Amino acid sequence: MNQKELGELRRRFRPEKCAVSRIYGCYVNSVREVVSYLDESLGRMPQEEAEKYLSLLKKAMSGTLGRNLIDIVFSTEQVMDSEEHRLLSALRESGLRDSGIRQEFYQKVIDTLDMGESNYLILLAHDAYDIPSRGGDDQPGDSDSVFQYILCCVCPVKDGKPELGYFPGENEFHSCTAGQIVSAPELGFLFPAFDNRAANIYNALFYSRSADELHHEFIDAVFHTEPPMSAAEQKEAFESALSGGLEETCSMAVVQSVHEQLRERIEEHRESKDPEPLALTAGEVGGILRSSGVPEERVAAFQEQCGERFGESAALNPANLIDSKRYEIKTAEATVSVDPAYSYLVETRVIDGRKYILIPAGEGVEVNGFPVGISTAADGAEQA
Repeated sequence: MNQKELGELRRRFRPEKCAVSRIYGCYVNSVREVVSYLDESLGRMPQEEAEKYLSLLKKAMSGTLGRNLIDIVFSTEQVMDSEEHRLLSALRESGLRDSGIRQEFYQKVIDTLDMGESNYLILLAHDAYDIPSRGGDDQPGDSDSVFQYILCCVCPVKDGKPELGYFPGENEFHSCTAGQIVSAPELGFLFPAFDNRAANIYNALFYSRSADELHHEFIDAVFHTEPPMSAAEQKEAFESALSGGLEETCSMAVVQSVHEQLRERIEEHRESKDPEPLALTAGEVGGILRSSGVPEERVAAFQEQCGERFGESAALNPANLIDSKRYEIKTAEATVSVDPAYSYLVETRVIDGRKYILIPAGEGVEVNGFPVGISTAADGAEQA
């Protein structure tokens, strides 16, 4: 799925747009006991309540593709004959109306999902989207197909915090508690995927609120596929491939160049508004290393290490490989943060046999928020 297709589905999650008729769910406590089941008509709810349910479900399609939103790919064997794909397909084909199938799904989640000591709510909805055709001017026309899908999200349920509330009968303020509060989803998924504006039963789209914690136990139980690497795991694997492949040539200048060029590609992709996720191959990163002066044998070693860690011909998401919003240099004695847009100003030099990290000091120098000036002597040392 791309960002445009995702946005098309997200826009449906308003009471006047979606075809969701009922909301189903299961409230589970911290010791994996079912507290209650939910089976309510969306049309009979107060509008504010219906909007809250739809808003929670919509959040399971939020975030960044390749980070919070991960493609789950089923093998041909799974689609043809597997317990996990049969269950998801049965949920979809029944429109979630079969309580026995719902119960089987709930139990699979309850038996495996680790939510710590938090209570949680499993929400399920089924939607049938009459997909409008697209004309040459990209304007919607009459519908020529229907996309039926299920959307699931798992929301932590927490105790409300005590607040001061006004009691009109007593004309006084007293402490009161809001009770149990349903929080934004921790994880969820869409099945099947909406690829090329049509159902792709070979894929699902998995959502995780934290890009660094993908709840592998849930992915294994519900999809029974190899869990994808989280953003943090991808960053760690990339850094290991750089240090292991480049060895002594992994200098600050090389890492600086890689960071700058990947950041530039991320910015260019964002500004282009291309709906497809940005992806690079290990070969393209190898080209960046060559342009930074890394010898060919070290580039080859890096690409080999990438193949071992990510798989051959893997597509790498630059946003998961670097922190494009932070450029930090740390030594045993000091930590310096630089705006990533100006990382090129940082230099390394050896002066009188000692290694230095240099950053030009222009106007606006501050020490703990206090503005200071820098005056220098003719020999380059700061005057007392």
